[in-house]
Amino acid sequence: MEKSCDMYDVIVVGAGIEGSSTAYHLAKSGNQTLLLEQFPLPHSRGSSHGQSRITRKAYGAKDFYTRMMFESFELTSELEKECGKQLFMYVIIYVTRNCGTLVFGRPDNAYTLSTEKSLRRFRVSFEKLDSAEQRRRYPGMAFPDDFNYILDKTGGVLRADKMLQAFQAQFVRFGGVLRDGEPMMDLLPGDVVSVRTRGHVYRGRSVVLALGPWAATFLPSIGVNIPLEPLKITVCYWKESDSDTFSSSKFPTFFTENAIGDGQVYGLPAEEYPGLVKICLHTGPRIDPDRRDAVDNQWVMDKIKGIIATHFPTLEREPRVVETCIYTNTPDADFVLDHHPVWKNVVIAAGFSGHGFKLAPVVGKVLSQMATGQKPSYDMTPFRIDRFFKNKL
Repeated sequence: MEKSCDMYDVIVVGAGIEGSSTAYHLAKSGNQTLLLEQFPLPHSRGSSHGQSRITRKAYGAKDFYTRMMFESFELTSELEKECGKQLFMYVIIYVTRNCGTLVFGRPDNAYTLSTEKSLRRFRVSFEKLDSAEQRRRYPGMAFPDDFNYILDKTGGVLRADKMLQAFQAQFVRFGGVLRDGEPMMDLLPGDVVSVRTRGHVYRGRSVVLALGPWAATFLPSIGVNIPLEPLKITVCYWKESDSDTFSSSKFPTFFTENAIGDGQVYGLPAEEYPGLVKICLHTGPRIDPDRRDAVDNQWVMDKIKGIIATHFPTLEREPRVVETCIYTNTPDADFVLDHHPVWKNVVIAAGFSGHGFKLAPVVGKVLSQMATGQKPSYDMTPFRIDRFFKNKL
């Protein structure tokens, strides 16, 4: 049950998936924790809304993510068990659905090659398919005969909205205080950190800033100039013309890089909307998150329509549903998980670059450790702020 206090152990600002996971781990460990969210919950203004995300252990050449994914799967399973006991009918469907994740490209495709090597290195269960087997299993896809396919059998669909709600519900169950509709107006660092909203000033021994796309505009005000780039992502759902080839019982999630044109494309089976498969570009135009609909994204629609017409011939040529999400990218597509260079009790979580959701359970654990003076469970070198600068901040 929620109980406010004069001094919190940790204040977490931002109730997206990363902030909610962090708050959950803090409260579960017995810390007096406040979770602040600028918008009334639930909302679709940031990066954590929607019903589905891809989860997988395959991660190309970046082994540090694969190592983290092993624990992320374990923590997700733990959350499912907690919800099943505590919430019963609330989370009827589990947070994950295992249908596999398919990575593909020509024999010299760097991402496909590095994915196969990574899965072998970590002894993750996978299959390697040729074009004939691809057509037999997944007849809705049309690619050149020389393509190779790597099926990560651990991959599948995360039920994103259920995971987010579960973290928030369990956070409150463990005694956390959740305040939504309260945007942070100011942050006053020091031995005690003060967070000012429109109606309150909250005090904490430390603070975690999980601001999503708003990190790009807020962090410079506290002297942190990370090269963050918020992008508008156009999320498209396509109707199949005559069968159920793309149902989750028959079709995997997929991710491909520079295999069907330049750039990255991803897809998920028909789960969210009956008979509609999600296939999208993994990029979009740069935006101000407060004016995300003021940008022209016609080039995104033109490109994805061309991909659908060429490579998914059984899908209609126009999407039935179009939604919006926001990525906040870093130049190297790796996260920022670090302490403020001056105030070590200010922890910064930013730049999740469109692939942070699946890692949120373990990222939240690491951030909770950082906020309470513990040694993080992983080598944090890939996530340091100073990697972007030749000289110290």
